[in-house]
Amino acid sequence: MSSFFLGRRAFITQSGILLSGTAVALLAGQEALAKPANKAAESDVAILNAALGAEHEAVAAYQVGAESGLLQKPVLDLAVKFQGHHKAHIDLLAGVVKKLGGDPVNAKAKYTFPVETLKVQADVLRFAGGLEKGAVSAYVGAIGKFNDRGLAQAAATILGDEAMHWAILRNAIGEDPVPAAFVG
Repeated sequence: MSSFFLGRRAFITQSGILLSGTAVALLAGQEALAKPANKAAESDVAILNAALGAEHEAVAAYQVGAESGLLQKPVLDLAVKFQGHHKAHIDLLAGVVKKLGGDPVNAKAKYTFPVETLKVQADVLRFAGGLEKGAVSAYVGAIGKFNDRGLAQAAATILGDEAMHWAILRNAIGEDPVPAAFVG
């Protein structure tokens, strides 16, 4: 992992985010005191698995973009960096799902992306931007549904990363990087 990424422990101690004891233990890679086996935990696992599925899709989409031959060097480097962020999200989310007693969803064997519409670099960036915007909206919707509020706060940090990706991609194609005062 590059120095760009903070370790899980560093993230917890340096972020200033107040997380529940369970969320801190889960995100730090430590065993929680007890594995919750109730409906609330099942609900949280379902939300986490939905996010995990979207993160797998993002990794696959950035791979398509990287292999398209349409991205110039600095943009390709940025796409690979963003793909790395999504891989880090996958590792974190899958770990939390396991610690809650669930089975993390795996990536699909094949994704259907509109590759026939990707003709130039801007097309790839618009496609990736659309996925990032969708991820932002999905995290916004999911945060309020978590039973463990610490998990909601942790998911909000991923939402922030997705929003930065979306803004940077919009800016790269000459669009207003922050088109509105609210994201949804």
